[in-house]
Amino acid sequence: MDFTPTEEQAAARDLAAEIFADLATPERLAAAGTDSDAELWKALCATGLPGAVEDIGLLGLVLLLEEQGRVTAQVPFAANCVYGVLAVAAHGTAEQRGRLLPALRQGSVVATGAFPARGGVTASAVGTTRAADGTTASADGVLSGIVAWVPWLRDASVVLVAADDRTLWLVRVADARVEPVELTAPWAAGRLVLDGTPGERLGGLGGLGGPGGSGAYDDVLASARTAFAGLQAGVCAGSLARAVAHTNEREQFGRPLAAKQGVQLRAADAYMDTEAIRVTAYEAAWRRDAGLPYDTHALTAAWWASEAGKRVVHAGQHLHGGTGADLDHPVHRHFLWGRQLDAYLGCGSEVLQELGESIAAQGGTHDENSAR
Repeated sequence: MDFTPTEEQAAARDLAAEIFADLATPERLAAAGTDSDAELWKALCATGLPGAVEDIGLLGLVLLLEEQGRVTAQVPFAANCVYGVLAVAAHGTAEQRGRLLPALRQGSVVATGAFPARGGVTASAVGTTRAADGTTASADGVLSGIVAWVPWLRDASVVLVAADDRTLWLVRVADARVEPVELTAPWAAGRLVLDGTPGERLGGLGGLGGPGGSGAYDDVLASARTAFAGLQAGVCAGSLARAVAHTNEREQFGRPLAAKQGVQLRAADAYMDTEAIRVTAYEAAWRRDAGLPYDTHALTAAWWASEAGKRVVHAGQHLHGGTGADLDHPVHRHFLWGRQLDAYLGCGSEVLQELGESIAAQGGTHDENSAR
């Protein structure tokens, strides 16, 4: 396997890094509060980066999300790309792709996802919509249930809902009830209340296949885990960079804090954890782009992002000493994002249990080196 970015992936990453560095400043982030930065989202969409994900693949998206995580930019980039662009492109009908993808690429329609299926949402098909040639274009139904919180729901126009039976439904946010929810990180989240809410089956009555041979639900879930692990890699890298700068500048008894062995060891552990998150996310993304099975690799990336991510953002805050206790300090944002991503990916023990069960079900064929 080769994780070296292609020319297109590298160009997209560098462009994203430039935009995030220019606009996702601590001052602008503080001014945004718990809302998303509309100007930053408009700038990203104007460059065509959301639509570029179709060409640069999941690995390209992971590279872009790393740059977002470095500065904790408050935009629904990951959700729109995973639950919107990639999900519809891979699993939507021809009619759904033609109707939804242009707006998702442009950012005029923002997608998010009620994932994974946690129980409580039921869906029942009530009919189909047929294209002009008589073929089934979509399957219509109604959904009922409550999803406690959905990231970036307050920004979204459409939400991809995973029902209890793992079918996927596109629901217009305007047709549902949304109650604002404040999370650990400022992700413009909301509680999704469905009560006989109309929905459109992603892929119609068929289309259960996906990259690597997995079903639509499995593919979208694994893609989301991989993408958010990439976001966590960026969050951790940004936290560590701030800690390194602080400990090099801050002196104690005439010597930089960075000269102390204990500080060096803590930073070194955080660096190794960050690299583990990054490389496992790269591997899972690369396998999806190559059309290989990657479900267990996505779980491996999610486990590292959950377990190691917590360690890194705690280390970043601790290495700032008393400064790290300041809720207005930029490093505290990395701490909040790291803890939120841990919650979103699932606590490490839960992810590890699912990974173990998946490997056992496959007869232990997962690459052992990926889980180390």
